[in-house]
Amino acid sequence: MKQAQVCIVGGGCVGLTLALGLAKADISVVVIDGAPTQALPTNEYGLRVSALSIASQTLLEQLNVWPEIIAQRACAYTHMDVRDADSFGKIAFNNEQLELDHLGHIVENDIIRYALIKELEQQPSTTLMFDTQYQQIHQSESDVFITLKSGEPIIAKLLVAADGANSAIRKQFNMALSFKDYDHHALVATVKTKEPHANTARQVFLPTGPLAFLPLSDANTHSIVWSTSPNHCDELLAMDNTAFNKAVMAAIDSQCGLCEVQSKRAAFPLKMRYAQQWVSGKVVLIGDAAHTIHPLAGLGMNLGLKDAAYLIELLTSDSKEFASTRTLRDYERTRKLDAQKHIAMMQGLKELFEGANPVKKLIRGVGLSLVDNLGPIKHLFAKEAIGK
Repeated sequence: MKQAQVCIVGGGCVGLTLALGLAKADISVVVIDGAPTQALPTNEYGLRVSALSIASQTLLEQLNVWPEIIAQRACAYTHMDVRDADSFGKIAFNNEQLELDHLGHIVENDIIRYALIKELEQQPSTTLMFDTQYQQIHQSESDVFITLKSGEPIIAKLLVAADGANSAIRKQFNMALSFKDYDHHALVATVKTKEPHANTARQVFLPTGPLAFLPLSDANTHSIVWSTSPNHCDELLAMDNTAFNKAVMAAIDSQCGLCEVQSKRAAFPLKMRYAQQWVSGKVVLIGDAAHTIHPLAGLGMNLGLKDAAYLIELLTSDSKEFASTRTLRDYERTRKLDAQKHIAMMQGLKELFEGANPVKKLIRGVGLSLVDNLGPIKHLFAKEAIGK
């Protein structure tokens, strides 16, 4: 039988970040995940990447995983270019305008996970259990009891569900969920362009949805995230490479010249999820188990890491009862409010930039041009975009 102060179900980036923050404060942690441990990244870029904000970078620096991330592969971006393909609207800003070294980093999720696991393996108060599934979860007023499929029991003072958007733990404990289908699929791929990306993160709002061009460590290579209707996504997936290259280049208005896809293409449906309840006794939701959001602003990973950072802060500052009801309610109240704000913002942006309605086109064009030309407003917009 294993005993720990915290058991985390889910070994993705957010769950592992929480585990590491707690472990460095000498809080005993067990991490359970049905997937294998993360292998050493290969020379091939992963399809799932995140635009890490400066706040997320700071957290990972504090946990001593940032040096490994940089040693593996990451791309600092210094410029952002956001434009509406269907109007005259455009906004662009750079790190110098904000007196920063950079605006953020584009990092493959597999590299973040690898660096976290590598550091966690050095923590004596942590037990990592990959290729492991649980069978049952029960809780009393003071403890949570987890039974693995092997029959081995684990007892913890707190169970954190970091088991993703379709969280089985959220369902088991009947935590109500607000849900909206964005009616978009996100197509992801790695693309090489004739012209270098110049450390610029680009986003074009098309009538069918946004296309993001995210710079990778190779000067001419980008990770793309194309959010579009399910039917259009199916058409893009069915194209041969030549047709797909032409479609991508046309969509981005040839900003980086000729495009050549370098990877397979993958797609996944986009849905908004928001748990109305994040705490049930000694069970807590975090990351995608609590909220999912449209990727048009690259906020998903950063919101999850903010969940982890705040829960680390609260649990490591408990002076009396560990993981008290008051502490958990503080976490739920604070993080729900932030998630609500960003979900509403993304829904508003998606609706404003979707379609070819003439009134919307005018509002988009005037709005973006005003922001781009008014210094104080542009500064606030930029700060929000990079998570400052």
